[in-house]
Amino acid sequence: MVEKKFSEFRFGIENQEVYSMKIENLVEEIKYIAQNAGAAIMKIYTDEALSQVVDYKADDSPLTLADEAADKVIKKGLEELSIQYPILSEEGKKMSYEERKNWHTFWLVDPLDGTKEFIKRNGQFTVNIALIKDNYPMMGVIYVPATDTFYYGSELGAFKEASGEKTALRVNQKSTDRIAVRSASHASPEEDELLAKYNVTDSISKGSSLKFCMVAEGKADIYYRHGPTMEWDTGAGQAILESAGGKIFKGNTETERFDYNKENLLNGSFLCLGF
Repeated sequence: MVEKKFSEFRFGIENQEVYSMKIENLVEEIKYIAQNAGAAIMKIYTDEALSQVVDYKADDSPLTLADEAADKVIKKGLEELSIQYPILSEEGKKMSYEERKNWHTFWLVDPLDGTKEFIKRNGQFTVNIALIKDNYPMMGVIYVPATDTFYYGSELGAFKEASGEKTALRVNQKSTDRIAVRSASHASPEEDELLAKYNVTDSISKGSSLKFCMVAEGKADIYYRHGPTMEWDTGAGQAILESAGGKIFKGNTETERFDYNKENLLNGSFLCLGF
């Protein structure tokens, strides 16, 4: 008996051309949901008084009205899709591992990634939606509301859409004079030590999941995060980066691929490479 590919099993179809169309259509639906969430965010962002209403969660991370508004839009949009999967969102119901350990496919959502950038009003915040299959991202959409820009990736490739123009993304594969992208809010001295080993000669600073996009787009070659993040911070970015030919590893070695739906949703350090 010949085993079905995941693509055939996933949609119950055998024709690769039809499958590709299904994936493309699903990406478009997720882009639409992300854009609607972005509109909800921008409605608050453009109202300076509302944008500065900030609460703090138990872990001292900020929570704005925009986080909550975007989460509602995304949840409603995903629940209206013809294909139904569980939703794991930063702002949604907190799921125990017992509840989700048998999830094979689910949506992983950060309705507003870069809340600190939102509060700073620098435009470097995103909407992140990823589809996780058997512990790894199979599709991801990152939307930048402030510039109306999309980044998205699947097995059909990685792409950027801005100002009505669609561009295929591919990592640089540079061996010298590499550029690092670093956090606008979470830089650490440990990064300096590691980046020196990779022939990094320059760096740029970006907030939120835009750092993944910079590597996927070839504007940077390496992104190292020393310190904790959550799974919803990285799922969509990983899908896009890997679809563009890049890699993401646990820790600071090139050995173990980043995975998802762990018992503890807290990520450790990770290394993104565009070569």
